[in-house]
Amino acid sequence: MTTFKQSDLLKSLPKQFFASLVQKVNKVKTEGHDVINLGQGNPDQPTPRHIVDRLKQAAENPKNHKYPPFSGKSELKRAAAEFYQREYGVHLDPEKEIAILFGGKTGLVELPQCLLNPGDIMLVPDPGYPDYWSGAALAKVHMEMMPLKEKNHFLPLLSDIPSEIADKAKMMILNYPNNPTGAVATKEFFEETAEFASSRDICVVHDFAYGGIGFDGKKPVSFLQVEGAKETGIEIYTFSKTFNMAGWRVAFAAGNASAIEAINLLQDHIYVSIFGAIQDAAAEALLSSQQAAQEINNVYEKRRNVLISGLQEIGWNVKAPQGSFFAWLKVPSGFTSQQFSDLLLEKAHVAVAPGIGFGKHGEGYVRVGLLTSEQRLQEAVNRIKSLGIF
Repeated sequence: MTTFKQSDLLKSLPKQFFASLVQKVNKVKTEGHDVINLGQGNPDQPTPRHIVDRLKQAAENPKNHKYPPFSGKSELKRAAAEFYQREYGVHLDPEKEIAILFGGKTGLVELPQCLLNPGDIMLVPDPGYPDYWSGAALAKVHMEMMPLKEKNHFLPLLSDIPSEIADKAKMMILNYPNNPTGAVATKEFFEETAEFASSRDICVVHDFAYGGIGFDGKKPVSFLQVEGAKETGIEIYTFSKTFNMAGWRVAFAAGNASAIEAINLLQDHIYVSIFGAIQDAAAEALLSSQQAAQEINNVYEKRRNVLISGLQEIGWNVKAPQGSFFAWLKVPSGFTSQQFSDLLLEKAHVAVAPGIGFGKHGEGYVRVGLLTSEQRLQEAVNRIKSLGIF
């Protein structure tokens, strides 16, 4: 059998860091140990019943058995516009300022190909979601990292970006509530960002994946809520986290009309849109009661409280995340993030994600997912306590 060589493009893609974590977890499992896996980012609860019921009903409609409109169903785009008006007070033109996406990841990886040319500069958070790097590699653009440091509440200091870099940059990726740090952005930071980007013609891409998950009674801020944001950028909203629809692969981009047009043009050449029944169910999620989404948020907040209070009680000096379903925990002195992650897996059978996997400035931390029951989180705390580190 002929073995075909992979293209140079595929060879240029970043290594999947977390593939090795999966292998390590599976190895410990095959040895017969019960692993509490807190290293993943996959919602563990089912999609709310009313959304599933709408999918079933829509799947029976023969109209949904045909090709949907290439740029997505108008019903879903109108629902997205209504959702943003209701939740954030942001007015959007459904046809010109909203694009339907095959999940948020797809939009994030596509956008550099839509708006940048090889060699262009893209500003990327460090630590950050590793697939931002994939988008840069596919578009053959140059990444300049924006450090996210605890002393600045894990917000990038725009004033620290060298002027020669800022003036050449074509795109900036942001993500709040943040993966992996759990930090949230302020309206003042987004105002500063919009002004910074507008004066330099930088397209801001705000990954709002965790927009539905905020704690202590505080609703996460949308980038599009600030003056000038819609003129200088777009926001990507996924159904995966707010509505536990990760496997459904549906999201949307909202904001700058020229960026939306570019996304639709690229997708016209790759896809024939999402199954119409899924789009109908997604519209149901946006337009119906948000009680289920609030209950999902409450589950994560209770889990956060169990985990953080438990770890603090055993002497681990950790801080509670303000949003997302992740906690970002500083490792004890004397360990790298990889060493500490390996120790927890091998000795306590608790899997966490080492911070170095999210970028150079992720070193010194581990990411813990709130994606298992309160009982399992408490058990993880007990196992870590038994190691006698703290």
